Amino acid sequence: MATLLLRGLRPLRLLQGLPGPVADVPLRAASHGTDLLYPEHIPTSPLQKALLAVGSAGMALYNPYRHDMVAVLGETTGHRALKVLRDQMKRDPEGAQILQERPRISLSTLDLGKLQSLPEGSLGHEYLRFLDVNRVSPDTRAPTRFVDDEELAYVIQRYREVHDMLHTLLGMPTNILGEIVVKWFEAVQTGLPMCILGALFGPIRLSAQHLQVLVSELIPWAVQNGRRAPCVLNLYYEQRWEQPLRALREELGITDPPLTSGTWPRP
Repeated sequence: MATLLLRGLRPLRLLQGLPGPVADVPLRAASHGTDLLYPEHIPTSPLQKALLAVGSAGMALYNPYRHDMVAVLGETTGHRALKVLRDQMKRDPEGAQILQERPRISLSTLDLGKLQSLPEGSLGHEYLRFLDVNRVSPDTRAPTRFVDDEELAYVIQRYREVHDMLHTLLGMPTNILGEIVVKWFEAVQTGLPMCILGALFGPIRLSAQHLQVLVSELIPWAVQNGRRAPCVLNLYYEQRWEQPLRALREELGITDPPLTSGTWPRP
């Protein structure tokens, strides 16, 4: 048993010594070794994936801000959901173009000057405002490592890199309550077990006031909009920077949240 555990945990030890993501390089099949499907790939057995899933789930529940553990959990449990998302993208013209061109979102691929020059209210301007106000960077997204299919690896990488775009679309901040609301939307949209677990267990740390607002108003709103909107991975955001955010929300059927973050109860 001890030997099995050591073998299963070996990929997690390797994870600590790897470099960060190269976010301007599309994920493509390549000959980086006999078993490597893309540059950051770490091949794992079903047993190793199970052990990684259990360990990362425990760490993510203990500390939701361990984004590295959240990433591992998504990769080791999301194979079936990723196949569904990939097939949805292939059936959509815009989604199929994304799969073909493999765009990446990072500080090295974004034209920040252009985004800043766009009119207020445009997707690009509001996305840049979101990054600035919340002091977040698209470069913090972990690279995909444990998905044993290079096309599915890109799908989950794309999901990570448009996460902040969903915050912008939904008008949600990056505090714990805002993240939980986005996770409910993502859970409905993607079916990823990681999102479902985050949506269900994230509220454990909320105050009674925040929990009441979440359950009575924000979760129903997020679920309704997640069901009504088409797959948000089919949006080529980089080609929609100039589109008014309001018009994009109307196109997707996303309604205004029942209350803004400025009116939420204090912790």
